[in-house]
Amino acid sequence: MKIIMLGAPGAGKGTQAKRIAAKYNVPHISTGDIFRANIKNNTELGQKAKAFMDKGELVPDSLVLDLIMDRFTEDDCKNGYVLDGFPRTIPQAEALSDALKANGEKVDFAINIDVPDENIINRMGGRRACVGCGATYHIQFNAPKVEGVCDACGEKLILRDDDKPETVKNRLNVYHTQTQPLIDFYEKAGVLVNIDGTQDMDKVFADIVKVLG
Repeated sequence: MKIIMLGAPGAGKGTQAKRIAAKYNVPHISTGDIFRANIKNNTELGQKAKAFMDKGELVPDSLVLDLIMDRFTEDDCKNGYVLDGFPRTIPQAEALSDALKANGEKVDFAINIDVPDENIINRMGGRRACVGCGATYHIQFNAPKVEGVCDACGEKLILRDDDKPETVKNRLNVYHTQTQPLIDFYEKAGVLVNIDGTQDMDKVFADIVKVLG
């Protein structure tokens, strides 16, 4: 079962990807994890990626795809995988589709966690991070026992810059411009599944399981 997760930043796709991976015993693969693993293990692909990252440049699509296709050859991917964070653009989606087709494979499901922008802005604006241990909270859904203080280490909680409304709006604009066209791409391919992401997390997961079987 080869699954791609789609959805705006803050839609909860990472959380659902982990749950899908655990239930169906397939790996949750994020591009960030692949980069870190290859750089840590000093692989040839990792060295190439690091050269771009050290200069503050984006890793080229072709190299990202090589890293991902290399990850798919590992034993834990034999029953499939949940891919999170790639593809982000139509050229990436087309390249992935071609690379899979060359191996006689294809994406089985593209799961789009659909959440309106205003919900995401409110959701992310309520997140708080501990300056000490990095623990995360939400003032509405997962509040600390004492307002502004971390339950775990007692340090202060802050609203991170990337969770501030103006930053979230910018991230959503980038998402709508670059990534939203993927929804049409996978709909045309006949593999798109739209899930209402405004529901309780357990209900979102239950809806996904209904589709996956």
